[in-house]
Amino acid sequence: MPTAFELVRQGSLRLPETPCILVDAKTAKANIRRVQSAVDACGCKLRPHIKTHKMPYFASLQLAAGASGITCAKVSEAEVMAQGGADDIFIAYPMIGGFRIQRALELQKKLRRLILAVDSLEGAAALNDAAQKAGLTVEVRLEIDTGAKRTGVPREHYLELGKRVAAFSHLRLTGIYTFKSLILNGQPTEDNEAAAREEARLMSEMAGCLRQAGVPVEEISAGSTPTGLQVAKTGLVTEVRPGTYIFGDWMLTRERCARLEDIAVRLYATVVSTPAADYAVIDGGTKTFPMDVPLGPYPGYAIPTGPAGLPEENLQLRRMNEEHGILTAVNGSTGLRVGQVLELIPIHVCTAVNMQNSVFVWEDGALRRMPVAARGMLV
Repeated sequence: MPTAFELVRQGSLRLPETPCILVDAKTAKANIRRVQSAVDACGCKLRPHIKTHKMPYFASLQLAAGASGITCAKVSEAEVMAQGGADDIFIAYPMIGGFRIQRALELQKKLRRLILAVDSLEGAAALNDAAQKAGLTVEVRLEIDTGAKRTGVPREHYLELGKRVAAFSHLRLTGIYTFKSLILNGQPTEDNEAAAREEARLMSEMAGCLRQAGVPVEEISAGSTPTGLQVAKTGLVTEVRPGTYIFGDWMLTRERCARLEDIAVRLYATVVSTPAADYAVIDGGTKTFPMDVPLGPYPGYAIPTGPAGLPEENLQLRRMNEEHGILTAVNGSTGLRVGQVLELIPIHVCTAVNMQNSVFVWEDGALRRMPVAARGMLV
């Protein structure tokens, strides 16, 4: 059975409009099954991050395949997923701000399980006070920085903070978590295996120290897509939280954790102008193609493909305005014509999806428009 992208290239599937994103559901489902099966075989739980798809439909597919729950970054995302049927949600982001805490406490009343995150004494104290006033006890996890230098308590302070969080009357500290990805000894690395082993070892050791100090840590959560399966294979963690694996993107191929055929998403744009032989203008610019990944490691903001679906190395998308994408030609001639529809592979699919109000999904021989329900959920 040909993919949606092959059908578009053959001319047997026509997209209603561009610029747009097309999802091949069969490929996405295969990715879900593959990762779920691999993590299950390790005796580990999979709690996928919904940041990649932001759509309750795909979360439901992940849960039906065996995911233990889902991960969100913000309360507003979690509210959307709860409305879509998810009832076991981890919000892996510091719960700071009264407005955010109150919404989380209201959400907790509607769910079977809600896990919140803390990485500071101030944040834990504010959450405990609000929970006490609401007559609730809140399950929390302590975030620990293992090298990404993002959120998370530094490793030299985790033990003290863990003991103090565990002492709060209306917080129930049940686990620790981290985001580390491809960091090894505090520096970026291309060695997925070594980064994963370090991640698992650090988290297991810290969980052991917390338990020895009387903190009843039950769950150890780690592992993004680049390291998730390798972390699970160590047997040292109880849960991994990959997100991008469901759709895949060009970044994952560079990180050696996805093949081209695993990428379930393509961007499409139409050539609207060909003012000169060496460049052409498409109908998608900075409102369509994300710019959150630096150009250094990549030839452009998306990867144009040729007739066979392979990267077209002559074309580069390196310049954009809001509504204009300028494709230039390495050899001096784009060969493009006005009205031609181009297929492009996203560099970072999570931000690409978040820029769309809706995407087109090809599933079981039918094309449907699906709203990106958690798009722009920032709170």
